[in-house]
Amino acid sequence: MVSCHKILEEEESGKVEENVFSAEPSKTKEDDELFFFTLTPNGPKVWHTPRLSLFKLRSDYLFFCLKSLMRSFGGAMMGFFHFNLNKRRPCANICFWIFLVLLLQNSRGTLSVSNYLVGLGSYDITGPAADVNMMGYANTEQIASGVHFRLRARTFIVAEPQGNRVAFVNLDACMASQLVTIKVLERLKARYGNLYTENNVAISGIHTHAGPGGYLQYVVYIVTSLGFVRQSFDVIVDGIEKSIIQAHESLRPGSIFVNKGELLDAGINRSPSAYLNNPAAERGKYKFDVDKEMTLLKFVDDEWGPVGSFNWFATHGTSMSRTNSLISGDNKGAAARFMEDWFEENGGGQAYSDSLQVDGVPRRVSNIIHNLHENYDELRELAASFQSTPGRPATRFLSVARRVRNPLRQADKPGFVSAFCQTNCGDVSPNVLGAFCTDTGQPCDFNHSTCGGKNELCYGRGPGHPDEFESTRIIGDRQFRKAVDLFNKATEQLKGKIDYRHTYLDFSKLSVTLPKQGGGSEVVKTCPAAMGFAFAAGTTDGPGAFDFKQGDDQGNPFWRLVRNVLKTPDKVQMDCHHPKPILLDTGEMTKPYDWAPSILPIQILRIGQLVILSVPGEFTTMAGRRLRDALKTALISGGSKEFKNVHVVIAGLTNTYSQYVTTFEEYQVQRYEGASTLYGPHTLSAYIQEFKKLATALVTSSTIEPGLQPPDLLDQQISLLPPVVLDGTPPGVKFGDLQFDVPMNSTFKRGGMVNVTFWSACPRNDLMTEGTFALVEILHGKDSWVPAYDDDDFCLRFKWSRPAKLSPRSYATIEWRIPESAAAGVYRIRHFGASKSLFGSISHFTGTSSAFVVA
Repeated sequence: MVSCHKILEEEESGKVEENVFSAEPSKTKEDDELFFFTLTPNGPKVWHTPRLSLFKLRSDYLFFCLKSLMRSFGGAMMGFFHFNLNKRRPCANICFWIFLVLLLQNSRGTLSVSNYLVGLGSYDITGPAADVNMMGYANTEQIASGVHFRLRARTFIVAEPQGNRVAFVNLDACMASQLVTIKVLERLKARYGNLYTENNVAISGIHTHAGPGGYLQYVVYIVTSLGFVRQSFDVIVDGIEKSIIQAHESLRPGSIFVNKGELLDAGINRSPSAYLNNPAAERGKYKFDVDKEMTLLKFVDDEWGPVGSFNWFATHGTSMSRTNSLISGDNKGAAARFMEDWFEENGGGQAYSDSLQVDGVPRRVSNIIHNLHENYDELRELAASFQSTPGRPATRFLSVARRVRNPLRQADKPGFVSAFCQTNCGDVSPNVLGAFCTDTGQPCDFNHSTCGGKNELCYGRGPGHPDEFESTRIIGDRQFRKAVDLFNKATEQLKGKIDYRHTYLDFSKLSVTLPKQGGGSEVVKTCPAAMGFAFAAGTTDGPGAFDFKQGDDQGNPFWRLVRNVLKTPDKVQMDCHHPKPILLDTGEMTKPYDWAPSILPIQILRIGQLVILSVPGEFTTMAGRRLRDALKTALISGGSKEFKNVHVVIAGLTNTYSQYVTTFEEYQVQRYEGASTLYGPHTLSAYIQEFKKLATALVTSSTIEPGLQPPDLLDQQISLLPPVVLDGTPPGVKFGDLQFDVPMNSTFKRGGMVNVTFWSACPRNDLMTEGTFALVEILHGKDSWVPAYDDDDFCLRFKWSRPAKLSPRSYATIEWRIPESAAAGVYRIRHFGASKSLFGSISHFTGTSSAFVVA
């Protein structure tokens, strides 16, 4: 007998109706096929039971037809089919075909089927949380001493079923590294042969300035980290490889949708005087002096529905200041964490406003524990029964198993992967309130960003000023909200070829043909790398020191004398870089090995009507606009209609790093970005010329010369960072013991802060990759502790310190800022660590605070 009815499904947010069609099951399960489907404006979700075969001819055909039909639907609709395909049931068949006719009558839009294989992956790349200098600000005093939240490598792979494929990796790191790229590609070749190569793999950094340094191979980028840091390097290479493996192994039929929209309040131009030197007519074409557009990709698995999103938006990873010492993905890493948590909470079916509380962070714990205890006295009594436990031995696996986002807990479905990628952020600051003098509170000098002639007092202010963590949250939240909006409204499907082009170029001596005013052309050259005096002045996001200032096109005699001790540039080099006064002639400095890169990769990845330009540096706003416009024109003028509606995005800081790229006009002003444009005033023109060659090869399906390979300098690296010798505790104290516990019978309100301190050991002994140093647990029932927050949560901070610089003793302070969304209940805090003995053996330990109440 066939029946049609409705099922009401209870959810935390309320009741959701599902329209259900069912047919009486057959007596043998082998004769049945089970289909689930969801119709939404963004495409359908279609599932079948994995225990039943879908390889019968008729069921395969029906499944394909049904899936194709449902892709054309707008609106939201839930359905369920359970029918017998091998036995004749006239009533069921009649109802089924009637339903298909109704589908046809009500469908709108173009029928589409998945044309790609899509896979996503994510893996922990959090480096050493102690003793290592942070990469980005070049501040020797900015030494890692804990974790704000973890860093990850996130990957998408898109493949034609029998053709090309591309892999894009987004790193929660300051930038890509040539050495990292080389070693990742070597591992991929050993595993997959020529499936993934330098041609079709892009590795891009988000430009956080709060990650451990020492993983690049050129001297100028590892001076402040005391040379090469093997631990920083290894965890990034390992994490990239594992994220690519995950994406490769999860390749399944799916679709990709693209959407764009403006985000107005997440970035301002930090060098407006340089921007204003661009031609007025060119500036007049744009409403803003920074790019406000976010471009988002939505990945939809044919069976599971949405499985990820990657977006590109320009703003620096400098919400966290140059004095911060906690590892952090800054605003883009925070946005990724918010979006992944948002999706895992509600499956992407609600708008962000439904899933955010007052603190702006997606709810999660309330979905794990429901109405535990509403009696306050009962909570206090329960909490009093759980006292702190002394430190005790533990296994490495325990830290992983207790993680809130433990992949083992969701092994039945793909985890949602969201990446917030970097683009042409060169002159874009997230400190949107502007730059002010710390002594007077007045705006900094417009042209030089100084206060009384000194750059050290000029700082940009984020929206949460003076709280850098709040500024990070706000800018991350703004990107997250825009991404959710674009994600929910994405309807344009990517269709067409997957292709790519890549080459290496020697930027120290490229010939560039430029048009001359009045007709004709001239040939100019790029220069060996060099940095100007204004480089040392820093930016309003992180000022430099001494008497350097931005906008300096003269230099000064004293610093020239200092420069000449290292390397005196000759007249040819100085003329080539004019009007930049050279402070460091890095391109001609080779002792003990190369100080700066000469050979750089450029790359184009194509997925249908999306084209990604992989650039190895930070393009300013106008430089990025010129490159995008030139490439869009080159693709369209090639005569191929397939690029008529092309979307062009720049992936900044990709595959290697070579600092900044300004326009010719911005270069003349010699603010920080111009002084950091390594290869002279014609650097941008060289990029445009060479990218147009790649575009032509892409349009004409022709090959391009691979170019000279960059050097592999791993064997020449020097490291001066001392190793961990041993860890110790006072007599009678064990690792993991409490130094400061929560007060007895304590109760905390949402919005308050809990902190405890443990006797600990150096975090360099074990990075706790895919694990956690800190954990907040909530009591479920009378004796079951459930992970609620860990050191990958924005609200939980792990801070590590020594009582003295060379002391073997250390502390771990864990601070939990209780979210407004936290469930009422009994909580406790745990710490995981690893100690090193004098003989080098590593022993893991854990400790637990007394329980307390959140009411």
